[in-house]
Amino acid sequence: MLSKELVLRRSENCWKAEFSAMASPCELLIDTDTESEARFLASLALSETLRIESKFSRYRDDNIIHAINHSNGQPVELDDETSRMLAYANSCFQLSDGLFDITSGVLRKAWKFDGQPIHPDKELIRSLLAVVGWSKVALTDRSITLLPGMQIDLGGIGKEYAVDRAANLLHEKSGRSVMVNFGGDIRAIVSDSGREPWTVGIEKPENEEKVAGVIELRNGAIATSGDSRRFCLYKGKRLGHILDPRTGWPVKHAPRSVTVIAGQCTESGLLATLAMLHGAKAEEFLQAQEVTFHCIR
Repeated sequence: MLSKELVLRRSENCWKAEFSAMASPCELLIDTDTESEARFLASLALSETLRIESKFSRYRDDNIIHAINHSNGQPVELDDETSRMLAYANSCFQLSDGLFDITSGVLRKAWKFDGQPIHPDKELIRSLLAVVGWSKVALTDRSITLLPGMQIDLGGIGKEYAVDRAANLLHEKSGRSVMVNFGGDIRAIVSDSGREPWTVGIEKPENEEKVAGVIELRNGAIATSGDSRRFCLYKGKRLGHILDPRTGWPVKHAPRSVTVIAGQCTESGLLATLAMLHGAKAEEFLQAQEVTFHCIR
């Protein structure tokens, strides 16, 4: 198991750095011949990733998310970065007609996605829905006010944001070609037109050891949303972990896996999640966005 300590080793024609953060294995590929440069750059990316994790994790009791979630109806002052993140979440909510809602994380209290049979408490789900709804939140450029009992969870965009930040940081500091992969959320940058593109495999949902396809990526991002690792069984049916904030239940007729290619990881991650939230109409939604995608049912 990886730790938050950096592990660096040579891998074919680049250096590979590994660590664990945001509940995911994290991998950096850096196109340099020099170990000292690779270690320096990887250390910068690790530091930035841990900073973002500490600041936006819902599991900590010393950050801005904890302050917001325990504000009991009082306004909380926002710093610039948090304000930008919440403005982005607000845009996602508006553009998705309420499907993407960062207040819906509280619904996890009614569900456990460990691959085992579950008997959901329908009364608990109904009671939790009373504190779900971004439209109930008062957001300005400098403050946010939640109703008592409401919470926010930036898990739907935080990891993708960290991937983009790490990739941009590595490239800005070195001009090198880099690829950042945090648990399947990927951003690649190729600085030299003569360099081969990075190669990324798409896992098969029913067999993570095999690939369903291969994508060559020069400058762009890939994100995948699916139920291969997080699901439950209800009345003999497999239910994925993406919850519909309008019903409190897992989305019906969602694909097993959706992979989206876009310019930024935050964009590809959002589109993959929204596609899952569209259930049976996932492919139709993605075709309307005019993005490249791979959908497995």
